[in-house]
Amino acid sequence: MSTDSIEKLYKNFGILADAKDKLAEHEKEYLEILTAVKGSSKEKRLASQFIARFFKYFPKLADQAIDAHLDLCEDEDMAIRKQAIKDLPTLCKDNKEYTAKIADILAQLLQAQDPSELAVVHNSVMSLLKSDPKGTISGFFSQIINGDDGTRERCIKFLATKLRAIGHDIITKEPEDLLIAECKKVLQDVTADEFHSIMEVLSWTRLGSTITGQQELIDITVEQAELSVPFKHTNIEQWSRLIQCIKHALPFFSSQIDSSRFVSYICVQVLPHLSLINASDGRDSQLELLKLLAELTVFCGTIEKPEEKVQQLYNTLITYMPLPPATEITDVPKLQFSHVECLMYAFHKLCKQTPEFLVKDPEQLKEFRLRLQYFARGIQGYIKKLREAISGKSEEELNSEENQLKVVALKTTNNINTLIKDLFHSPPSFKSVIHLSWKTSMNDKKSEKNSSSQKRHTPITFGNDSSTSKRNKDEKSNKREIYTPPSGKYSSNISSNYGSRGRFRGNRSGGRGGYRPRGRKSDSVRPEKYMCTEKYVEVYYQQNVVLTNVTEQTKEHKCFQSAEQNMNTIGMIIKKTTAKLYLI
Repeated sequence: MSTDSIEKLYKNFGILADAKDKLAEHEKEYLEILTAVKGSSKEKRLASQFIARFFKYFPKLADQAIDAHLDLCEDEDMAIRKQAIKDLPTLCKDNKEYTAKIADILAQLLQAQDPSELAVVHNSVMSLLKSDPKGTISGFFSQIINGDDGTRERCIKFLATKLRAIGHDIITKEPEDLLIAECKKVLQDVTADEFHSIMEVLSWTRLGSTITGQQELIDITVEQAELSVPFKHTNIEQWSRLIQCIKHALPFFSSQIDSSRFVSYICVQVLPHLSLINASDGRDSQLELLKLLAELTVFCGTIEKPEEKVQQLYNTLITYMPLPPATEITDVPKLQFSHVECLMYAFHKLCKQTPEFLVKDPEQLKEFRLRLQYFARGIQGYIKKLREAISGKSEEELNSEENQLKVVALKTTNNINTLIKDLFHSPPSFKSVIHLSWKTSMNDKKSEKNSSSQKRHTPITFGNDSSTSKRNKDEKSNKREIYTPPSGKYSSNISSNYGSRGRFRGNRSGGRGGYRPRGRKSDSVRPEKYMCTEKYVEVYYQQNVVLTNVTEQTKEHKCFQSAEQNMNTIGMIIKKTTAKLYLI
């Protein structure tokens, strides 16, 4: 290290510092400082500070000074590089016309491998953004559009993660307009990761907070998803792009911005191929899409040819809802509750636009109700066991992963149960409002726990609602037993609750049916009362889900030990209620 060189640097610094208004006359001293970037380590570090300090006073030497400083940013000594990078923003503190160029340099320096050096680069960029956001954004996007892939990727990620920390107080309208315009240019050719980051940036801008802006963001996602291109289940890239675009669009749908374009595309193009779609990473890609579809239908506006879309939904739904078997079964059918919740919710929503869909074909409606009934029977015992599992749990216990799954499972099955009740109306009703199970908040979970032991709107289940003593008394009787609806855990033990197809159809004969309350004596009651009671008992056997409202009313009355008295009570309540009950 040359002591004379160091002393000369300090001397030149003193001359420039004392020159004040006559600094321009000391160009020679500034040039000598610029040459110090080729000197020793200490000379380089001093040169970095001095070049930045007097940069604004020598505009004619600006390019030369920037090149000299850039040499320091690429020095082999990390300490020198960090010092030079730290001083870069000072070069354009009073010379905004150079901000874009300095930002371009810093954008390239984002490829630094050392974490401490990278942190210095980040700090310098943040400093530059605060002093001149528009110039910094311009320089950054110069590298994003024209730079190499590595620099482009790091620049986009930096903007996506750091802009929020800057805030709208600094990124005002003018730089924000530039940011939006440049992002749109980048979107013309992006990878999946880049699309995600750019959408994060755009969502942070004013576009994410105004109706017109949100519509613009959705238009961008529609364009990126290429909804005009027919769907091919073998095209993994197309599938991934569609999923990503929907996820970015979802937060912006509202009562003022509808999701009909995505809903229509999924129903017509994707659902027919749903069973053929499988993710390579082991995810349940089919369920992932169905969840997105259900969320999209929340704000689905009027769609063209709704019958076509509803038909596709119906076709997909019934693949998850088997018909009751023609004979007794030993194996419990695998019911995919989550898939059914999504599809039934979407079907329930879109059927509002074509309410005649189910009723126009009586045979289709009859078969659909058989499927609904069979599925409803499958979930009754499962619901009961889930309620028992979370009943009395503390909030801390409910936070465990196992109990959280149970809470969501209970929500799922309850949602399905609610929708089935609506679809059992004649004509089918679409008035019930449910909250999708995977959107459940912690407050909902707590509420579910607190209410799990309370009376609920569930289908009539005499076998479960009667006390042990009552059952024992009935069992001792030699009279004919009444049919007990399904109950118990949804596992291998529930197989006894699945009967033959004949059970669902009621085995009716002469309109009276083979199911009678045990111990009934036909000559002990008036014929009209007997007929009325028998009729609704038969309806209960065939469609236990339909009589939920009646169940709640029945529970308010005295519960008799005799099944005959219970049935008579139900019959009298039905006479008074306005609830609509329907035979298949």
